[in-house]
Amino acid sequence: MKIKLLLITIFFGLTTVFSNPPAKKRILVYTKNGKGYVHKNIPFSVEAWKKIGEANKLIVDVSDDPAVMNTENLAKYSCMVFSNTCNAIFDTEEQRQALVDYIHAGGAFVGIHSASDSEKSWPWYARMVGGKFKSHPAFQSFEIKVIDKNHPSTSMLGETWTKEDECYYMNEFNPNIHVLLAADMRTVKDSEKEVYPGRTFGDYLPLAWCHEFEGARVFYTALGHESKDYVDPVFIEHLTGGLLWALGENPKKSHSNKK
Repeated sequence: MKIKLLLITIFFGLTTVFSNPPAKKRILVYTKNGKGYVHKNIPFSVEAWKKIGEANKLIVDVSDDPAVMNTENLAKYSCMVFSNTCNAIFDTEEQRQALVDYIHAGGAFVGIHSASDSEKSWPWYARMVGGKFKSHPAFQSFEIKVIDKNHPSTSMLGETWTKEDECYYMNEFNPNIHVLLAADMRTVKDSEKEVYPGRTFGDYLPLAWCHEFEGARVFYTALGHESKDYVDPVFIEHLTGGLLWALGENPKKSHSNKK
């Protein structure tokens, strides 16, 4: 009799599990731009994030409205993705505080390209992202050194990644970042690079990194200027790996670009 009751309990327990699968994680893709340059890639990046979400069983919400930045709303999200945000991206101090509270509550954050050129007068934001945009030379092909080949955002790469992009010159780096990719400055053509960055970083300037910041996991990549990046399989894997790392997940390693 006891065995029969145990089997019935297990049966109904399994039925409950399968009829009520775990809720999908939800991410917010935020694309707000203030006055100034606005990237043409934003609609392409949004489509890419929707496909990344679908492929990884995530719910993706998209907004460029600062009103979404309130504590009650942000509590729904497992990760916030600032995809090519730029300049002033909040309207009020309450909205900025909602982001701080979200980070302190353990929320994850992913910043893409000009996310580091957002909220330039807010030091906390630069520390959270991990660095601050300063300038960039002309769009060109250059070599990127893969510093950490074991991270899910870089495991698809070989020793170097030759890519056309804007090579972001950055400053105000958070000393706690773990650098994943760095521009090989010897391959960057720029008559002004001796002015900055000069030899400040030697031959390699950080372009992508991750770190844990005040309770949150943060991934940032300076790459992704061109619209075509967001249909490039290697770049999509780079973004996906960064997102899943921020979410605390362990994606399977890819070897699509190994050399």
